[in-house]
Amino acid sequence: MRMKFLADENIEKPIIEFLKTKGHDVFAVADHCPGTADEDILKIANQESRILVTNDKDFGELIFLQEQISSGILLIRSGIETSEAKVELLTEVLQKIVEKIPGNFVVLYENGYRIRSLRGGKK
Repeated sequence: MRMKFLADENIEKPIIEFLKTKGHDVFAVADHCPGTADEDILKIANQESRILVTNDKDFGELIFLQEQISSGILLIRSGIETSEAKVELLTEVLQKIVEKIPGNFVVLYENGYRIRSLRGGKK
């Protein structure tokens, strides 16, 4: 399943390259619009129907407390420091749940993941 991702500025290049090698369309904030505010990143992702990939848990507040809409978010909250280990984690999770990412807030941990629906929020 080919997906469209928007990689937040804090996503490491090896993760972006990994997603691209798997055939996904990836827009990297660091390459195209560094320094963009989180609210604007979310708008870009929504306008282009992209899944936001981030290490920034502030997006949870934007989505759940401020009730902003989203096409989907993949939050990497692992204690793993190396990009290579994050890519391995992402590989495992994408194989299991790639079809569940759109329309959901997915949090990746080093030992698993959690999925929370984004449906029912304000539009």
